[in-house]
Amino acid sequence: MSDPKTQPVPETQAALPPAEKVRKFPTTPGVYLMKDAQGRVVYIGKAKNLRARAGSYFHKAAGNDKRILDWIGEVVDVDCLPADSEVDALLMEARLIKDIQPRHNRDLKDDKSFPYLQITVGEDFPRVNFTRTPLSSGVKLYGPFPRAKSLRGAIQVLQRIFKFRTCSLDIHEDDPRWRWFRPCLLASIDQCSAPCNLRVSREEYRRGIHRLRLFLDGKKDALFKELDEEMREASKALQFEKAARIRDEIKALQTLNLRGDLAKHAQPEVFFVDPRRGLKGLKKVLHLESTPRTIDGVDIAHLGGNETVGSLVTFVDGLPFKPGYRRYRIKSVQGVDDFASIREVVSRRIDGLRERDEPFPDIFLIDGGKGQLHAALDAFEAKGVRPPTLISLAKREEEIYVPGRSDPIVPQRRAYSLRLLQYVRDEAHRFAQHYHHLLRKKRVLGEDE
Repeated sequence: MSDPKTQPVPETQAALPPAEKVRKFPTTPGVYLMKDAQGRVVYIGKAKNLRARAGSYFHKAAGNDKRILDWIGEVVDVDCLPADSEVDALLMEARLIKDIQPRHNRDLKDDKSFPYLQITVGEDFPRVNFTRTPLSSGVKLYGPFPRAKSLRGAIQVLQRIFKFRTCSLDIHEDDPRWRWFRPCLLASIDQCSAPCNLRVSREEYRRGIHRLRLFLDGKKDALFKELDEEMREASKALQFEKAARIRDEIKALQTLNLRGDLAKHAQPEVFFVDPRRGLKGLKKVLHLESTPRTIDGVDIAHLGGNETVGSLVTFVDGLPFKPGYRRYRIKSVQGVDDFASIREVVSRRIDGLRERDEPFPDIFLIDGGKGQLHAALDAFEAKGVRPPTLISLAKREEEIYVPGRSDPIVPQRRAYSLRLLQYVRDEAHRFAQHYHHLLRKKRVLGEDE
């Protein structure tokens, strides 16, 4: 028996004008299909709220939207297919566009600037990544997807369930050196099974990739059946820890609608930064023993000179990792004192990492010059912690300051290493300003935080 959630709007509603029909759509996630007078699907889109999104096409203001102005007049009917979550809706949209090829989604067929989800199936431990330039062999591709940010958000959400790797490491199971490799933050927060440290066997990891592919292919019934059978077998074999992991995976998939907010997990677009070259450049510029993988960036913002806030952003493999972002309302500093504020933020970050037993980043970046750098160094010394690679980046001349070195490092203006540091610095600034604006709004409106 088919799931009623996946059924289109009943035929009895087909005679209604589209503007009226959409008012009867559910308020759940799903896909909407615009049809012309011949019943052909001319456009497909996804929605977090079907009624609101599909209905927006038939408001008066939509007549001025250049993106739909040329074709919205063709639409005489609209249908919808509800989905279990926004992630499901995104995948359903990509599959339907690929199969039906509506003429107003046609640019997705040939335009290679659109993103794909790529799985490197030819590797011992396949990685899952966002790409605009997919490889021609040794990979399984899904897409193209209409919206890059939604795809990035979906990858983040699915990684929390299937715990696949997204890094570019070349990992081989028969190379024992990987046993001594230090995993990144994703392993510490249980978002990656850490094949880079051989914490998971090749067979078990690839089994997880197989499950992911079932989900991406829309075969959720087969996936749940497979998981249920494996959980029962593990219980019979008294492998209770394995059975519990599978149980949690089933629960996470069943409650995906509660955690699958793509906007919350979407990562910013990166066009001018090449993460891999940037990280390799930092290894060379900072004279590091190995290529860094994690970077924390700190910035301070002031609220009318009365309140100070701090932000901390985390980058993994050269890309923003939003679940690692933190913001701080400065508590120990009166007035404007950037140095003291940095000491507080860094101290609280150190305490937080210790409490959660998470590794320190490979690079700790402070926005500012020598004074800000020494303030951060004071925080580490006060906590009795040996700092990771600690640096600051001064805005005006874009100079890198390093402890124990009197002269700054002056990288070339177009160096990939500098571009990556600028991206981290600017993202920390954006995040601090966002918090600044939230607090200012609360103060103006007389609301409590």
